[in-house]
Amino acid sequence: MEQVEIKSEARFSFMEATGVIVGHGVGLGILSVPYLASRNTWWDFIWIALLAFVINVLLHLMIAELSYNNEGGQFVTCLGNCLCPKSKKAKTVITWIALVFLAFSVLMNVSGYITGCTTALKGLLALIFKESLPAGKWLDIIVMLIYYSISGLIVFFGMKIVGISEKYTLYALIAVMLIFLVAVFIAPKINLNTSFIASTNLIVLYGMISFALSAVMSTPQVVKGLNGDRKKVIGSITLGIGINITLVMLLTFITLLGAGDVLTKDGAIHDLALKFGTYKGWYSIAISVLGYVFTIFALSGSFWANTLNLRDMVSEQTKLNNKLSWLIVSVPCVILAVILLLLNKELVSIAKVASVIQILTNIAIIVAYGISRKKAKESKFCGVFGELPFQILVVLMAILATVGSILSIK
Repeated sequence: MEQVEIKSEARFSFMEATGVIVGHGVGLGILSVPYLASRNTWWDFIWIALLAFVINVLLHLMIAELSYNNEGGQFVTCLGNCLCPKSKKAKTVITWIALVFLAFSVLMNVSGYITGCTTALKGLLALIFKESLPAGKWLDIIVMLIYYSISGLIVFFGMKIVGISEKYTLYALIAVMLIFLVAVFIAPKINLNTSFIASTNLIVLYGMISFALSAVMSTPQVVKGLNGDRKKVIGSITLGIGINITLVMLLTFITLLGAGDVLTKDGAIHDLALKFGTYKGWYSIAISVLGYVFTIFALSGSFWANTLNLRDMVSEQTKLNNKLSWLIVSVPCVILAVILLLLNKELVSIAKVASVIQILTNIAIIVAYGISRKKAKESKFCGVFGELPFQILVVLMAILATVGSILSIK
């Protein structure tokens, strides 16, 4: 199979590409899975997690092949090329509609990442300065703007810096998770749930795990960064999603065993810190500090990946340079985060709509993939697993994940 040279801002190493996949996936979703898992039996959690892993690897490889067939193009370019190949006007309409919807989804998600990192940074400051921190929203806004200015520079300086940062963030997340594991073995254990509650809880759990594993918008970056190298692209996607599902399962069992009797909807790190705060010893303060560190690394990785992806989409459609495109997509995110903070509003309901949009977008992408596969007359990444029955399976599971995003947990 002939190797096609793909134009790219930079080239990734294998671990940098893997880090981008992990960084995009590890975000708000992974922190929400443990509570949902507690509303199901532990064995149902295991098989649902494994199913989500297989489906997501298949989905991401289809997206990688779609992007490769469109010279490393992002979603909106691929959709336009595949759905309206002959009509320039229709292609423009399709691409801009797709861009608006995806931009809305990213805007909501990134605002949540910025807010979450601000909360974690304030928590760290509170541990350092005790009660001497000034009260009020202005401190939150200052911390938020400082975080955005420093963290945002990573994306501002380009794709290669993002890849390097994601790689080392991956190492940091693994290190923190291992320390969590040691702390849980030292602390008293909570019994795992063995009682079935409701079948709808299975669907909700699948939807959240799928969201936690999703790095669909970063997949074209991997294809470009690795120049479409078959072995490296398949390897980095499979390893990246494999690391993500391992982190999801580890954090879930750590939380269930360590704080299973005090689980709330506020997230795994909050629950672990709450539970371990009742113990005496070094691990009480350590879990709080490491919990904040884990949150900052996890959400920052998602912040970098999402804004980099949307930057490229805007740049492809407007032909503006990368730095200006990044400012256009990132500044509204921090503005929205500040406005919601001042209005005492939360992103939960809007973010739910955003996640539904992102999952439904996957369906359109698979349709485009089917068209692209027929046109290419060969399959570089998926082979037989990209044929129509598997496309239908991925679409059906995307619909199931969407339903799970809407349903309430019982």
